[in-house]
Amino acid sequence: MSTVTTLPTIPVPLTSTALHAALSSTPTPTSLPHLKQIHAQVLRSNLPPSLLLKLLLSSSSLDYALSVFTHLPKCHTPLSNKLFRSLSRSAKPETALLAYEKIRLKEGLLGIDRFSFPPLLKAASRASGLNEGKEIHGVATKLGFDKDPFVQTGLVGMYASCDRISEARLVFDKMSYRDVVAWSIMMDGYHQRGLYDDVLQLFEEMRSSNLKPDEMVLTTIISACGRARNLSYGEVIHDFIIENNFVLDTYLQSALLTMYASCGCMEMAQKLFTEISSRNLVVLTAMISGYPRVGRVEDARLIFDQMEEKDLVCWSAMISGYAESDKPQEALNLFSEMQVFGIKPDQVTILSVISACARLGVLDRAKWIHMYVDKNGFGGALPVNNALIDMYAKCGNLGAARGVFEKMQSRNVISWTSMINAFAIHGDASNALKFFYQMKDENIKPNGVTFVGVLYACSHAGLVEEGRRTFASMTNEHNITPKHEHYGCMVDLFGRANLLRDALELVETMPLAPNVVIWGSLMAACQIHGENELGEFAAKQVLELEPDHDGALVQLSNIYAKDRRWQDVGELRNLMKQRGISKERGCSWIELNNQVYEFVMADKKHEQADKIYEKLDEVVKELKLVGYTPNTSSVLVNVEEEGKKEVVLWHSEKLALCYGLMSEGKGSCIRIVKNLRVCEDCHTFIKLVSKVYGMEIIVRDRTRFHHYKAGVCSCNDYW
Repeated sequence: MSTVTTLPTIPVPLTSTALHAALSSTPTPTSLPHLKQIHAQVLRSNLPPSLLLKLLLSSSSLDYALSVFTHLPKCHTPLSNKLFRSLSRSAKPETALLAYEKIRLKEGLLGIDRFSFPPLLKAASRASGLNEGKEIHGVATKLGFDKDPFVQTGLVGMYASCDRISEARLVFDKMSYRDVVAWSIMMDGYHQRGLYDDVLQLFEEMRSSNLKPDEMVLTTIISACGRARNLSYGEVIHDFIIENNFVLDTYLQSALLTMYASCGCMEMAQKLFTEISSRNLVVLTAMISGYPRVGRVEDARLIFDQMEEKDLVCWSAMISGYAESDKPQEALNLFSEMQVFGIKPDQVTILSVISACARLGVLDRAKWIHMYVDKNGFGGALPVNNALIDMYAKCGNLGAARGVFEKMQSRNVISWTSMINAFAIHGDASNALKFFYQMKDENIKPNGVTFVGVLYACSHAGLVEEGRRTFASMTNEHNITPKHEHYGCMVDLFGRANLLRDALELVETMPLAPNVVIWGSLMAACQIHGENELGEFAAKQVLELEPDHDGALVQLSNIYAKDRRWQDVGELRNLMKQRGISKERGCSWIELNNQVYEFVMADKKHEQADKIYEKLDEVVKELKLVGYTPNTSSVLVNVEEEGKKEVVLWHSEKLALCYGLMSEGKGSCIRIVKNLRVCEDCHTFIKLVSKVYGMEIIVRDRTRFHHYKAGVCSCNDYW
């Protein structure tokens, strides 16, 4: 049953004392009918309306206070300032600016003094009112209040909040006196714009001025360290806090824990986690975000499952953790679970889900998430469209990726780069270069990632001279210093073209110390071209940098096996066994009827395994009629030739393909994802299947896509 509040009796005539009593005598003195009743009695009793306004400001009826204020014949400056302060702190800070306009219209500059400006600038900051803030700045200057430290602090905050950080810094630098609040506002302005190095540099200036920071400043600094992944500086600040006996309140503890987790220092994060008495959502989410960065995604899930309450940020962190830990299916499953709980995703969540779809490489899932994006209003966001391009490219549908690109209302360098990378991984170097030149014609400046895509395209198409010119243009035309990834692409370009001496010369003369990736590219090229001596040298260079590198150890083993040095092979494999190192196992996935099926080499786990092997035998017989002979050159184990043929025929992609042939009719398209490079025999096998069975087959291996059709592969046998 609803209750009715009885309004108190208001005496007539009304005195100032009676007015105060009327407003304070009820638990709900701010109800609109009550206020109107009092207002009417004020007018009848000839009391000044400013008295009513003064009392209204003590209540929460700021809208009514503003209404009364606009009808006052004359504004009293102290009372106006009180109204400005109340409105600037309210849920509608723009109303303070409206009140200011009313005063200016009524009384010009007479109704304001130096105490008016701080709350007005605060209102402009909160309402992102740059034009109003500039006008207020001009008035403050005209009245000579622009040198007042409180006004200057307000100006710094206003410009920083309105994304004019340079103007904020100009005002800050002109301040004759800067207290800790001014420093804090300037640092927070840099932090909000993502200028974390500027935050740290400003903190050093503050320390040089001998001003002691407070907990608010330290929290901002620690957060900047976490966002910038600057662990060493974060540790220095932690030591500073301890040495200066700051009390580690909840905010500082949370900031420190988040910083360590963001930097992947989970040992310290875990220590702080055990010490925190109140584990709020911020702390728990930081741990969930941090564990996947160090390969402990299951620990993150354990915390996630134990949480009684979960907000969107927490769900997004866990989904992102799975996506970045190469567990895309778990990410998508969790996203479905989140929807069951009725939690609506934001753009951050959507980007993680799109990333998971891209990693999974399953086209039907990609189409579903694209429909979800459009249906739920994310389709116009530039970052989302850029991610969709990448997703479709990695799911094997270059046409859909290009479709997203063509429909975009605006494009940035990431959009163009995503499209160039899409063409590159599909072996379409011609369009990759076309888009590269087109983006430059449209005055979109390429970045380092763009050049990786272009060089990758040249590498996989054998365009050596085009690659040389592109690499040279980085410094000559675009003032971009090549990094390891660019040199790695050039080594790969030379290596694939069998220009191994050029590749080695580049490695030996490059200004950066060659890393594992660069020596690994040379090692892989030597394997492709059978250059055992240089391949052994490259593999040993890899092992000097990373002694437990499984690829280099396997490569050395293969080189010894080719030379029939079985004793060396045995010793190397015993060493790997002792260290717990194993060769990455080949694995393939195929999607059929909205389900993803996984196969490994010689897999017998599938419920239709017998029928799959029967189909494999049938396919092999059909292919032999058109000239297929199993290529056992890649089988480097000491077994008989027939045993080698069985090994090569049981590769995971062949099993996945045969399962697809059992389920799909002639003329359809089979899509397979492989975690390793497709071997020569499987490449030939799939080409012939596409011809004999009239199928289009798309395979995504570790580095690129292969589109097989009518016995021909899009890579032109250059992969």
